[in-house]
Formats: sequence, C-alpha cells, structure tokens
Amino acid sequence: MPHLATVVLLPLALALVALATPSNRLRPLLVPAAGVGHATLTGLLLWGAPQAAEGAWLGLDPLGRLVLGQVSLLFLISALYAPGYLALRPDRDNRPCVSMCLVFVAMMSLAILSRHIGLMWIGVEASTLSTASLIYFNRNARSIEATWKYLLIGSVGVSLALLGSFFLAYAGLSAGLETTLFYQDLLDLAPQLSRPWLRVALVLLFLGYGTKMGLAPMHAWKPDAYGEAPGVVGALLAGGLTSTAFLAVLRFAQLGLAAHEEALVRPLFLASGLLSMGVAAVFMVGQADFKRLLAYSSVEHMGLLVIGVGLGGGGTFAALYHMLTNAFTKGALFLSAANLHRAYGSKQVSDVRGALVRAPASGAIFLLGFFAITGAPPFGPFMSELALLSAALSGGRVLLTGAVLLLLFVVFLGMGRAVLSMALGPAPEATARDVQADSFATVAPAALLLLLSLALGLWLPAPVLDALRDATAQVEGRP
Repeated sequence: MPHLATVVLLPLALALVALATPSNRLRPLLVPAAGVGHATLTGLLLWGAPQAAEGAWLGLDPLGRLVLGQVSLLFLISALYAPGYLALRPDRDNRPCVSMCLVFVAMMSLAILSRHIGLMWIGVEASTLSTASLIYFNRNARSIEATWKYLLIGSVGVSLALLGSFFLAYAGLSAGLETTLFYQDLLDLAPQLSRPWLRVALVLLFLGYGTKMGLAPMHAWKPDAYGEAPGVVGALLAGGLTSTAFLAVLRFAQLGLAAHEEALVRPLFLASGLLSMGVAAVFMVGQADFKRLLAYSSVEHMGLLVIGVGLGGGGTFAALYHMLTNAFTKGALFLSAANLHRAYGSKQVSDVRGALVRAPASGAIFLLGFFAITGAPPFGPFMSELALLSAALSGGRVLLTGAVLLLLFVVFLGMGRAVLSMALGPAPEATARDVQADSFATVAPAALLLLLSLALGLWLPAPVLDALRDATAQVEGRP
C-alpha cells in the first residue's frame, strides 16, 4: 500500500523533471504520465488506506476520499487533453505550463489529505499560486489583468482564511483549552470552544475559502481567470480547485455543527448560495464571451453546493453529488469551449455560428454540455439538482425551492440564448486564422467527461453511493 504522501510527491517530482526537460515537444507527455500515476496511487489508497490516525498530518476520511477520487479522475482525463493542446501552441514555451500544472495537482492533493488546518491552508494557497502562471499562458494584456485580479482577490480570501484559523485557535485558548489546529482535536473540543471567537472564525473561514470557490460577492476573479486561461486549466479550476475549496468549507461546516452553531452555519450557507445564484443569473443574461459565460455558470453551481449544505441532511448528500456531476460536466464544457475558440479564433458569442458544422464534435459536446449543466435529464446535474430540490421541499422550504427554480430558469434562458446561437445556423466563411479543426486528441477527453456526467445521471455505482453517504454522515456529525 503506497504512503499517502506519494500522491503529493509524484507530481512534484515530475514537475522537477519537466523543468529539467529541454524538449518542448516531449515535455507535455509528463502531464498524462502524472495523471496515470496519480490516478493509480489514488485508486490504491481509496481501496485500502486506513482512516486518519490521531495526530497525523495527512489522512483520508470519508470527505477526503470522495474529493480526492473526483479530483484525480478529472485530472487524469484533462491530462490526456494537454499534449494535443500544447502541440497546437508551438509558439509558447510550455515549461511553465507543464510544471505548474503538476504542482497544481500536487497542492490540491495536499490540501485534501491535510488533517491540520494550517497545512490545508498552505495547500490551498499553493494551489492558487501555481495556477497564476497558467492563467497568464497567453501572455497578453487581458491575461495579465486576469492573473493580477486572480492573485489580488485570492490573496484577500486566503488572508481571511488565515485570520479565521488564528481565531479558531484562540477560541480554544480563550476557553482555557489546549491550543490546537489539528482537525480531529478541534472537532472533539468543539462544544467547549469560546463562542464569540468561534463564530467570528467560522464566518472568516467561510468567506476565505468561499473566495476560492468563487461564491458571490467574492467571485470577481472567476470571469477573468476562466475567460483567459487555457481550456484545460479552466476545467481543472472549475472542477478541481473549487472542489478542494468546497472540502475546506465543509470541514468548517462540520466543526460549526459539532459546536452546536447550526443557527449560524445553515443561514450563512443559504444566503450565500442564493446570492451567488442571483448574481450569476444576472450576468449570464446577454453575456458576450462564452468562456466568461461558463465562469458565471460556475458561480451559480457553487451557490447550489452551499445551498445544499445549508439545507442539511438530504441537502448535504445532494450537494456532494452535485459536486461530482458539476465537475465532470464543467470539464467537458471548458475543453469543448477551448476547441471552439481555436476553430473560430474568437471567444465572442457573436463570432461563433454554425459550430455543429465547422467543429461538429466539439459543437455537439458543447451543446449537450449546456443541456447537462442546466439540468436536463438524464445527465448527472439533473439528478443532483432534483435531489437538492427534493430535500428543500421535504424540509418545508417552499419559498427557497421557488427561488432556486426561478434562478435556474433565468440561467437556462441566458445561457441557452448564447449556446443555441453558437451551435445552430450556417457557419461563417472560414478565414486564414480558422485552421485548427477538431482532432481525436482534443475531442476524446471532453467526450469522456460528458459521458461520465451522463453515467452519473443514469446510475450511481455502489462504491460511489457509499462514498457519498459516508461523506454526508461525516459533515452532519452522524456515526
């Protein structure tokens, strides 16, 4: 059985190899190699790794198992896309892109495995720093603006998270307890922590890690970063970094519930979720850039995640289920959007017409991905959103259910206007810049992610269902 640290050390070691590799052509092959290695190690760990030991810095609990499995699978499929994409960009030195992509997955793995709040903070912050150079890949004015906005807003978020961690430690000190930042110790001491310090800490931690998720009003980095990053980076941000940050948010939600602060945790999550969905709906109507459209869609779905946790019980199960379905569907959308961007030489909705004709495979995946992410059956997001709405209704939240349905409808209209106009109709005359057609290397990973989204809507395998139930029980504090 491999050691837990191997899923962190392997991509870091390959990142060093990437830095030392002189060939711009061979270097991208390290990304799928890392994806295969990371997925293999993750599979072995999920199969037989024991529960986190007391006092251990790294460990796998039910939440960690679920998120690590999802992130590893998403990275594996996205990694298969990277060599084909980078081969189309021979004008760019891919050394920073390849090495930082590998550091990115290593640091996400570190954050997921961390059993110490300070170490988790380091993992999340290192994930942010490693992706900055990926967002700047195109090296133009818009990409550098997006990178600085990403770093500045992310720095505010990580500062709030750090301050919240200090306050959490002081909540124990103020109550006369031994100071600790080990997650399990804090859970055991939760009912005894100083209430004022604990409440402030929970709010700061939610705001800090909510910034990494892209929850409104801390979402302003997302449209620029997702709009300028290469498609494979957008897929990893939307399905990897956001899930890692959501894991951190869930850990502190569990801590708040263990401390009997449900009256603070649940309303905070519901209010933030509705605000995120509302902001996304407003900005998706009339959006002219289809990659920014996907960014606002991500804001919307982060809102759905925290609404589910705010509902509790079945809502938490639905949120975790939706985390999986959203990650794979968004991955398919970002990869296919990158293909369309190259086929038309533009990210503007008005410039893309007849995508089903000019880039039939990518156009079809993008169109089906739109239906999937807006909750059309039988795709996974339909089932996870249905589970969330059922949880809201069973809890007597009629007004909340109505508000969510209304916002989902507005999002469908706003996104549908853009996507349908892109996919249908005659394609414009090709110009000299329209030279990068679909290829198996760039279409197959997007298709595979969409098939995963479909599969999760048709059938939840027993191991996945058990993982979702175990993670839900952990968050809700049930044995």
